[in-house]
Amino acid sequence: MKQYSVFAFIFVCCAALTALSCGTISTGRTFALSVEATTAKQAFEPLAVDPLAGDSSEDVLIPAAKAHTAPELTKGEWINSDALSLAGLKGKVVYIEFWTFGCYNCINTLPAVKGYDKKFRDKGLTVIGIETPEFDSERVLNNLTAAVKKRGIEYPVLTDYGSKNWEAYKVNAWPTIVIIDKQGRIRYRHIGEGTYDTQERVIETLLAE
Repeated sequence: MKQYSVFAFIFVCCAALTALSCGTISTGRTFALSVEATTAKQAFEPLAVDPLAGDSSEDVLIPAAKAHTAPELTKGEWINSDALSLAGLKGKVVYIEFWTFGCYNCINTLPAVKGYDKKFRDKGLTVIGIETPEFDSERVLNNLTAAVKKRGIEYPVLTDYGSKNWEAYKVNAWPTIVIIDKQGRIRYRHIGEGTYDTQERVIETLLAE
């Protein structure tokens, strides 16, 4: 009887080891990954609005009650999309970057901007690049189209050759970021590179509203 018990014990141990190697029994790594995933889901905290912010404040989340309605986009040539309007995008968060393809600082923002488009497009974000040229070569549509393709930009791009959008949004530097909430109000502005983590939190916060 003792001999049979020893064989039975060995058999059970071998079966357990086989199950572990095949993934039948959860391992410590599986548990750790599960904990990491849960932690990641719980990590997002909405960005608090700045009660002292005005409608033209920069680098803060503007309270909805103080935010102004974003000017409607003026006509231009569209790349990667049919013509869009803010009226037609109500219910979505809209991220606008005023840029031009010859601007070094604008080019540096593209990895982050393309990342927002990839991460949040299916969650209700529309990214639009408005190309307001600085030099004559940037006013040539074929040059812009080639630059969009070269840089791997897949979100909509609108030409602003008459600077009407630039003036309507009171922009004075490249690049300028404007983030619009689902009700069409400007809730965030930033000039230049950087603040990428903050911009992502603004996007997530407005998507959650």
